Amino acid sequence: MEKNWSISLEHEEYEKNRELLMVDAIEAVKQTAKGCYVNVVTPESFGNPELYLTQELENVFGDEIKLKFIDQCSCGGYVLRVWKMK
Repeated sequence: MEKNWSISLEHEEYEKNRELLMVDAIEAVKQTAKGCYVNVVTPESFGNPELYLTQELENVFGDEIKLKFIDQCSCGGYVLRVWKMK
């Protein structure tokens, strides 16, 4: 994506499948253009994504990304912003 965007990984199959969430979050970051960010919205059922998703993304992308936990959204999910730096 050549712009900032969001991906919702908070409903249906994602609510019970953390592995699928990880795979699709990684793919979303791969699709994000350098200099842009993707807001990864995760299910309430997994809690704060800093506790499970941040480390996984850092392991895959290293210094290519910058991460920031935004907040829990009104629908109950959580938003993790991932900037593509390189």
